[in-house]
Amino acid sequence: MPGPNKLTWCYLKSIVKQDKCLVNIINITDSCINLEHWPNYFKYSFTVIILKPNKMSYDQPKSFYPIVLLNTLEKLIEKIIVERIQFLVASNNFIHPSQLDGLKFKSTTDTSVTLTHIIHSGWVKGKTTSTLAFNISQFFPSLNHQLLTLILEKVGLESKVSSFFANYLVKKKTSYLWNNLSSPNFKVNIGVGQGSALSPILSALYLSLFLHILEKRLKNFKIPISILSFVNDGFIIVQNKSCDISNSHLFCTYNILSKLLDSFGLIIEHAKTEIFHFNRSHGVFNPPPLDLSPIRGPILCPKDTWKYLGFIFD
Repeated sequence: MPGPNKLTWCYLKSIVKQDKCLVNIINITDSCINLEHWPNYFKYSFTVIILKPNKMSYDQPKSFYPIVLLNTLEKLIEKIIVERIQFLVASNNFIHPSQLDGLKFKSTTDTSVTLTHIIHSGWVKGKTTSTLAFNISQFFPSLNHQLLTLILEKVGLESKVSSFFANYLVKKKTSYLWNNLSSPNFKVNIGVGQGSALSPILSALYLSLFLHILEKRLKNFKIPISILSFVNDGFIIVQNKSCDISNSHLFCTYNILSKLLDSFGLIIEHAKTEIFHFNRSHGVFNPPPLDLSPIRGPILCPKDTWKYLGFIFD
């Protein structure tokens, strides 16, 4: 479905086959960066409200997907900018090593392969690998623009690029579409659109600072924890011969994690939090539940099989 200008990719692909048109689009992109300005024409969007499947009720905002439809030309220009930002961010190592998203050549397969390697390395040492999976609720619509602008200044980008993004994020408006109904334009002063080509890299940078701070706090408390992150899904990983000790580490980390996310304007969706213990024992293995209720979380009982990011672990 096209954005406000009704131009589809089919037509745009025909246009960019003309060298002169392609050069003009690249010149527009360069001008946006050099002038530190994102045209108002590109700051208007449609947001389509899509129901998440298999929900018991639809009386909460988290039961819907808000998908942003942008002008097609805008999306092409954003893709050009993303290619440039990807290279700059990768070269200065700002992205946290635990992040397996937001950059090219990263996928859910990398996450599952990394977790499998960690599990097997623990078995070699005679340890059980315990994982606590969490999900950040309404992640993309919740990113704070002011904080994101400050993060972009710290990334090491040229000042004109940081200034461009400061202008890119402000004074945006969207019209909400629900079936055949449409709303007036509303101001959008928070979040990044899931339909934007820039949203993966911007959200990755937002989480990078969070993960660097979290890692430092866990080291200060001497909690032996590893983190893996894929967009708004994450793992807390601990290895120990005792599941009780592992549970205590997971409890403390989950508490620190929740409070730090709150300071970033983000919250954990507790209903999606899961625990799984990978043990190589061939005998009876009955790990204890993890009670997170003292910190407003659920009581988690380990399962025999676990489906996560499209993979099944057992």
